[in-house]
Parts: sequence; structure tokens; C-alpha cells
Amino acid sequence: MNNLNENTYIIKLTGQTGRLDKVLTSEFPKESRSTIQKLIKDQWVTVDEKNEKANYKLEGTETIQVTFSAEEPLELVAENIPLDIVFEDEDLLVINKPVGMVVHPSKGHRNGTLVNALLYYLGNNLSETSEMIRPGIVHRIDKDTSGLLVVAKNNYAHQKLSEQLIAHTMGRQYVALVLGTIEPNDATIEIPIRRDPSSRMRWHADREGKYALTTFEVHTRFTDSTLLQLELKTGRTHQIRVHMEHIGHPIVGDSIYRQGMNNFRTSLAKLKDGQLLHAQSIHFNHPRTNELVEFTSELPKYFTEVLDTLEKI
Repeated sequence: MNNLNENTYIIKLTGQTGRLDKVLTSEFPKESRSTIQKLIKDQWVTVDEKNEKANYKLEGTETIQVTFSAEEPLELVAENIPLDIVFEDEDLLVINKPVGMVVHPSKGHRNGTLVNALLYYLGNNLSETSEMIRPGIVHRIDKDTSGLLVVAKNNYAHQKLSEQLIAHTMGRQYVALVLGTIEPNDATIEIPIRRDPSSRMRWHADREGKYALTTFEVHTRFTDSTLLQLELKTGRTHQIRVHMEHIGHPIVGDSIYRQGMNNFRTSLAKLKDGQLLHAQSIHFNHPRTNELVEFTSELPKYFTEVLDTLEKI
């Protein structure tokens, strides 16, 4: 085993065979199998430069690269932060998250997150997850994306909601302003996504990545941009942002996925409030009643103020 740096290791197998997660657990005896499986799931492990699943069968001749997070253990603290609650009952909440709020604590955001606010509001009345820093969190949206997400108050609700996420029956619709004028009235983007090996912050389109499917319809065309209504058919990290950049129409205000943004008007490309991407609606079967429920939220003010400056075609 070679140590490239304090977090990354290269392992050249010399006969070790079997499941990828089991082999790595034996190579790193201080790490739990669940920790190893999470690293694999989050694509911090490559086998001969490819991402594989935890149950991938090793032949014993592969080269494996493993990157561990440098994050220190986080202490969750309840904080009195206002919440925009769209709906609440004994099983769940639907929250309208403001732009700029991180969903759960991390090394760079130890407080001020949605989880900190939920702990103050609900105490221990949140579902337990495999990761202690994410109590109640069923799914996430980016820091600089505003809009709706559902929070589970108990493990039963969390399981039922997660099952819908996995089955892609939880519907999530977004509104985005993107660079350039899109000609087709609607389209489907079916492009796998994986973590960008050259940058921890980015994901990118890659045929070796995880399956990802986004659909969109044109709402309004402007002289140098297009307002879209999009739907996530899968829920990969940064999926809409990656897909839109890949087809040459990055989201206005995006600080990471900016290919082609230099051609856009400076006043909009340098937005301070966040990218113009809003999780506008969500629908799912209620975990207790199985009744179909749907929630919507209006575009935030900073988003509509930009739209008001644009000239329609």
C-alpha cells in the first residue's frame, strides 16, 4: 500500500480476491465496513481508475485508489434559526430552504445549517440515519439552490420516503435560468455522472459514472438566456448543474459549472445571491396514509428581480 498523501492510498492487489468492500475492510482494519461502503458509494474509491459497486468481485490483480475525508468529527448543535415550514405533521416536514443555507454540517459549514435549525425546532424528534450529521434528512439540495425538501421525523417515515426516492416515484420539479437560447421546446438529458477526479468540488458527465436522467421544458426564451422547468428523474449530486453545463447551457450564477459563462452578461454571471436554480415543487405518497401529496413554492425575490431585467424573444 502506497500513501500518496495524508488522505489518499494506492493499493496494488497481489492475490486478494472477493468483494471490493470486504477486501478494503481487511486493508483498513481501523475502518468500519459501513465507512468503506460509503466511500465506495460516494465514488472516493476507484478500481483500475473506474468506480465500482461495493459488491464488485476483485480478481486480485487490480490497482485500487482510496481517498478518505479529512473532516474531523462534528458536534451537532441546536441553533435558533428561522424555518420556512410549508407543511408539518407527526411524520414529516416540508421545508422551503433559502439560498445560502447548507443542508447539514460539514468541515466547511459546522453551524448555520438546516440540521442545526431542525435540532432546535424538533430536538430529538427526527429520524436517525447512517450518518449522524444528517438526522431527518431524506434528500438534499445545494447551498446555493433554494426551494423545497422533505424532512422525516421518525425512522418509519424516513424509510418510506427513501423507498420512493430509490424507485424514482418522488417527483421533484425545478426552475432554472440558463445561459443561451434553447431552441427545442423540451428535451431529455440521459448522461451518466461521476465525481471529477481532478476536482473534489465537481462532478462531470462520464459514461463510467452513475445513470442520471433529467427532463426539461422551455418556459420563456430571452435574448441571451432561457427559463426552464426541469424534473429530476434520478437524484445524482449536482445533476441539473452538470447536465446543463454539459449541453452548453450552464445555470446563471453557478460558481462551479461555468463553461461558456464568459459569453453571458457580466451583471448576471456574477450574481452574489446564488445560482438561479429553485426547487419549486415536490410530490410523493405520504408515508403514513399513502395519499399523494404535492407542495409548491414561489420563486425567491432575487430570482424574480433578475427575470424582470430580461428581454423576451
